[in-house]
Amino acid sequence: MKVAILAGGLGSRLQEETTLRPKPMVEIGGKPILWHILNIYAAYGHREFTLALGYKGEVIKAYFMNFYALNNDITVDLASGKADIHQGKQPEWKIELVDTGQNTMTGGRIKRLQPWLGNETFMATYGDGVADVQIAELLAFHRAHGRIATLTAVRPPARFGGVQIDPRGRVLDFEEKPLGGEGLINGGFFVLEPGIFDYIDGDETAFEWEPMRRLVADGQLMAFKHGGFFQPMDTIRDREALEALWRSGKAPWKVWN
Repeated sequence: MKVAILAGGLGSRLQEETTLRPKPMVEIGGKPILWHILNIYAAYGHREFTLALGYKGEVIKAYFMNFYALNNDITVDLASGKADIHQGKQPEWKIELVDTGQNTMTGGRIKRLQPWLGNETFMATYGDGVADVQIAELLAFHRAHGRIATLTAVRPPARFGGVQIDPRGRVLDFEEKPLGGEGLINGGFFVLEPGIFDYIDGDETAFEWEPMRRLVADGQLMAFKHGGFFQPMDTIRDREALEALWRSGKAPWKVWN
């Protein structure tokens, strides 16, 4: 199953890091947070990724085009210009790098990936958040309810959008930024059926607004409740917190060997 990663935003709240690179390329433990996210999915056997690029997408392209050299030892003969890469263990990933526009909104980016994702179920998430979500359980939940969309509901700070869920997991209401309180919120880690494309009008559509509301109205949005670790990287403080967890050797999202 393919995994779509939204990796094209401006990262305006993390300008200390995103002036020269897109937010998914900001490093945690010497590796881009994007690398961490791909590893989460790969740990569950999902190794085909479609990246929706935008702001400074060329940085992400260059990283993966040079991934083999960047992640292995190299011998360079300056006289001849020849370089030998000493093979090491590399992930068996297939990555599609798709330019989805500089100013395209999140829904528009998903819509632009339609030709790449085909007519099959796919997963999707944001390129700036990590979690110890049980991907296998998330998929089983999605397949069991038979609706178009599943989001993963988590409990981070109240500055994010609120989700009201009935006892069976059906989403009853979706509020992008509630005025107060701390409830379940949209943490990404979606599972989506091809019918999702019918809910997205075009480039100017934010996935978190009209498509979500329409899905709720049609009874087609379900929530997988995740009570474990979740952390988006929105600010420099978030990045520092993730870095500290990684350095401790106890990063909860490291579900791979």
